[in-house]
Amino acid sequence: MQYPEYKHLNLPAISDEVLDWWEQHAVFKQSVDSRQGAPSFNFYEGPPSANGLPGIHHVMARTIKDLFCRYKTLQGFQVKRKAGWDTHGLPVELGVEKTLGITKEDIGVKLSIEEYNQACRQDVMKFTGIWNDLTRRMGYWVDMDDPYVTYDNKYIESVWWLLKRLYDKGLLYKGYTIQPYSPAAGTGLSSHELNMPGTYKEVKDTTIVAQFSLVKDEKASAVFGEHIQEPIAFLAWTTTPWTLPSNTALTLGKNIRYVLVKSFNPYSHQPLAVILAKDLMGKYFPEKNAELSLEAYTPGDKTIPFAVLAEFAGAELEGLRYEQLLPFAQP
Repeated sequence: MQYPEYKHLNLPAISDEVLDWWEQHAVFKQSVDSRQGAPSFNFYEGPPSANGLPGIHHVMARTIKDLFCRYKTLQGFQVKRKAGWDTHGLPVELGVEKTLGITKEDIGVKLSIEEYNQACRQDVMKFTGIWNDLTRRMGYWVDMDDPYVTYDNKYIESVWWLLKRLYDKGLLYKGYTIQPYSPAAGTGLSSHELNMPGTYKEVKDTTIVAQFSLVKDEKASAVFGEHIQEPIAFLAWTTTPWTLPSNTALTLGKNIRYVLVKSFNPYSHQPLAVILAKDLMGKYFPEKNAELSLEAYTPGDKTIPFAVLAEFAGAELEGLRYEQLLPFAQP
């Protein structure tokens, strides 16, 4: 057998020759059909989305996928490989709304839901041709003629069928978690959507200090002794107040010194003893106010008196319990 001689190395030309030969002889189809009756190894591609252009990372990922399929083919398996298209929702919707110059409130008013859905279906597949060309040029063997599409009813029904199977097996449960949410779109956001261009902006935000009321059980009585008669709360500072509804614990430094300070709530004016780090006292209790009399305090006074009742190491406070801030759901 004679092999062609190449005077100059032209990799693109060689690639085209190989691809043409594969297509003329239907090599991919033969690799599947010739193994009819052999053990099967089915591959469903984790689908890309055709509303965006492919990048080099797609080439790298598909090369790795292709290696597994070719390896299983060489082992004698019949390897059916099904392509797919991820027609994910929110990025497509936002792109269509920008193109049409509408917002969510305009759907059903300026255009019908059917028209909006059709515009989204067209937009999400707009780069299909470029994806198909890349698939061929990189020699990625996958069935592009009959792909699964995530907006097809048959696909959606298969997902519901799988969820029902999981439910029947007792594998689904109801839980609570913190989720990013878009008020404008009226939906939760995925990690992919949180990384879309323009999502993050530099803003100044307000942090909060929350009061966690102490549960007065035996442990608390042993720690605070005679001071247990006071209304006591932990002070905790947070830059993420949206996590407070599901808060389950406060963190203490075992070697940090904490103090129990008797004073008055500056908003409700009620007497209160609070636990906070000793080094942070100056942020909440100006030293000059230590000379003021607790008994002389009048609700509304701008200067609020305080008195340090006790001091503890963080390790002594471990295991104390406090009331949940919003007890509508137990974590």
